[in-house]
Amino acid sequence: MINQKKTKQVNDYVLLFAAGSAVGTLLLWAASYVFPEGDIVEGRRVFENIPKYLQYAFYLLSASSIFISGYLFSLRAKNWARGKSEKRKTTLVSKIKNFFDGILMRTVLRFRAAGVMHSMIYVGFLGLFAGTITLEIHHLMPPSLKFLQGTTYFIYSFSLEVASLIYLFGIAWALFRRIFGTEDRIKTKTKTDDYLTLGLLAFMGISGLTTEAGRIIVEGFPEYEKWSFVGYFIADMLPVENGILFHRISWILHVVSFFVFLISLPQSKLRHIITSPVNMFLSPKDRPKGAMKDIGNLLEAEDIDTVGVEVIENFSWKQLVDLDACTVCGRCTSVCPANLTGKPLDPREIILKVGQVMSESGSPPVPATVSTPIDLQVKTSNVFDRITSEELWACTSCRACDEVCPVNIEILDKILDMRRHLALMASDFPSELGKAYVAMENSSNPWGASQNDRMKWSEGLEFDVPLLEEDNKEDVEYLYWVGCAGAFDDRNVPVTKAVATLLKRAGVSYAVLGPKEVCTGDSARRTGNEFVFQQLAIQNIENMNNLNVQKVITQCPHCFNTIANEYPQLGGNFEVIHHSQLLTELVQSGKIEVGTSEDPYVITYHDSCYLGRHNDIYTAPREILGSIGGIEVREMKRQGTNSFCCGAGGGRMWMEESTGKKVNIERSEEAIETGADEVAVACPFCYIMMDDGVKELGRGESIKVRDVSLILLDNLKKD
Repeated sequence: MINQKKTKQVNDYVLLFAAGSAVGTLLLWAASYVFPEGDIVEGRRVFENIPKYLQYAFYLLSASSIFISGYLFSLRAKNWARGKSEKRKTTLVSKIKNFFDGILMRTVLRFRAAGVMHSMIYVGFLGLFAGTITLEIHHLMPPSLKFLQGTTYFIYSFSLEVASLIYLFGIAWALFRRIFGTEDRIKTKTKTDDYLTLGLLAFMGISGLTTEAGRIIVEGFPEYEKWSFVGYFIADMLPVENGILFHRISWILHVVSFFVFLISLPQSKLRHIITSPVNMFLSPKDRPKGAMKDIGNLLEAEDIDTVGVEVIENFSWKQLVDLDACTVCGRCTSVCPANLTGKPLDPREIILKVGQVMSESGSPPVPATVSTPIDLQVKTSNVFDRITSEELWACTSCRACDEVCPVNIEILDKILDMRRHLALMASDFPSELGKAYVAMENSSNPWGASQNDRMKWSEGLEFDVPLLEEDNKEDVEYLYWVGCAGAFDDRNVPVTKAVATLLKRAGVSYAVLGPKEVCTGDSARRTGNEFVFQQLAIQNIENMNNLNVQKVITQCPHCFNTIANEYPQLGGNFEVIHHSQLLTELVQSGKIEVGTSEDPYVITYHDSCYLGRHNDIYTAPREILGSIGGIEVREMKRQGTNSFCCGAGGGRMWMEESTGKKVNIERSEEAIETGADEVAVACPFCYIMMDDGVKELGRGESIKVRDVSLILLDNLKKD
């Protein structure tokens, strides 16, 4: 149900602000009579050549436009208030930092050309707006305090001309990209409303310059107005005898275009000028970015009406603010591995479709960010009226969309929340995923292997691997979390042996849980099955707490992320380190001595999404490889935060990939293009996917795929 009280409060606040701004505008009108303009020396009269009745109309329409714009914004705010409460216990400092990142275009400038283009429009517009406000302040000052005269006015005039040129050049650049650009993310969303928006912005700028030119003609081309070099140039080309009429018509058109801008601001994509900085201010989360939203302990809940998101009201208020902050830039689409390999998922469309449902199901309905055909319009608040399950199940949860979004929209959270509904309330999930659920419930691991085989990986080692038990728990520093892949997958068992061997060699005090270790539940949670996740997680947490576990080593980034970032939601607070981080520390401290490869070769490293974008661990695996002599590390074209997914995350490890090109093939081709002899990984899922990809491309004999621990073990310093 919609929280009517909360909705009314939000609505009232916005309306109050709008009404206050409108009344303030009328007071400015009144103030203009208190302080007459008086004589201006080498300056500008604000209403030169403008009759009184037009001045009256200007202030009345300004106040009306501001109020109407505020009222229309209040309807959008009313929509946001439909969402569930969400308290974000973050610092004001982090919020302000994010806000200024938006205001100063720092996030957009990551994208070079597009960033510069947007910055030109934005900075130019702000400069012109600031100039207008400054002129109005000057207009209302007593004669003795007027400041836009002489040298100050010359600098002011010149600055506005520069701002105008920057602004108009940016708009021309934007139009050129939409007409002649080749990027799909731009071409596929180039619609009439885009041209209308840019046309309106351009008209505001051009009419402002022509108004200035007309004023210069009316004033008789004073010498000091040459500082307004663009306006002066235009004036010099116009017939002087029609200057008065030309100036008035230009002024009227300029003013009317600004009123149209104000009223269209909340109704069109232009609203992101306001909503994007607001969204960035609100965006810091009080949970790690790799953690899914906490929905409470379902196993202890007495009455559960719904889990996940089916209708707009199931989202949080912040998730709904997100929808109105979208700039439709499509950068999320351009980095999505599912979309780029021909799957039905398009992150931008997810935001636009959900935004459409929110807008059109509002009371009253409001325009969506992008206009939709009549046959695609909706009447209800059910998100699945516009979104298919196929779109959601295609997601690998790589987080590339969230990472690249210039306005901090949380796309992945929405997809995962909708998956929760599909999995638990609608039972709408791929059949192969159902098999993994059964295996996790019955065998405590998605492989369906016996828990009694959890220690088979240690067979053949020259030392005994200690089990963590009641009698030795005080003497063990680290719990080594082997993980399901590390225990049961034939390719990853050697990785587990290598890590154990390196820990032994370095004298690290560790033990394992053996049969007591069950799946962390990552795949269950990422595919929406919160019940299975919590069953597994609570079992692990209780066991680890009973054994006084403080520090945990993982070799799987998915296990790392779940234990470090999500177990605290259920009472499991542990210090977790990935094996690449610990091995790096051991190498740097000299506890593991690295040698030189006997046969120099080239390695390329594949970033795990859950190690990188989810947890910002990029350097540790590379430092391990860089410490080995004779090895050249050659990066793929997409690496670090811009890396490309292997295709196994988000539970995709357990689902068939039957549509489009396989994600792991796309990534394996990129690895092969580097000319590397070996592909290094730091994740068991990545190991499986990259190894399969290289072999499917017929390069299994010439290119090896190995974990960084195996590479390190092979290149230890000889005694």
